[in-house]
Amino acid sequence: MNDTITHRRISDVNAVRELILGIHVEVRGEFGLMDRPFYQRDRFDERLTAYSSRPGWEAVIAYHGEEPVGYVFAVPLGENTGWWSAERTPLPDEYVTEDGTRTLALNEVLVRRPWRGSQGRGTARALHEELLSRRQERRVTLLVNPALSDGRLKAVYESWGYQQVGSQQPFADSPVFATMMRDPLRQRP
Repeated sequence: MNDTITHRRISDVNAVRELILGIHVEVRGEFGLMDRPFYQRDRFDERLTAYSSRPGWEAVIAYHGEEPVGYVFAVPLGENTGWWSAERTPLPDEYVTEDGTRTLALNEVLVRRPWRGSQGRGTARALHEELLSRRQERRVTLLVNPALSDGRLKAVYESWGYQQVGSQQPFADSPVFATMMRDPLRQRP
């Protein structure tokens, strides 16, 4: 199935908003998360709107033919970012000082059921690497709930070259996330 996957890059959230929201509800619903306020559709749409309103936001949508498979989206951390402000243990100033070109924040990567799982199709990683392939930032950060999937999701990110640098709860209704960093942005798989 993976050999027929194509990727489309987009910087206009309105062209893919409903597609992203639909996949979010489908996938998060499969994992039993849609009853939690943080994951509900409207709450996620608020975050999507905030992320996509910042300079440099970009999404990559994967398709099998014309059927959407999954997505990834990210935005550079600007000079006045709040990304690091929720760290439970503050990181050094030189580590968290941003200028809009240093760090890419990977906000979300989701893949629908037929294209993920134990078969090791690599769809999520391919989406991730496609997004990073044309980015100019020097490093990439993401947040992952270490409790999901008994830590397996965090282990996947570690296998992609990420390391935990802290933990944070950026929203009152969000879980406590592991703050992960991949530095440099591009690493050999």
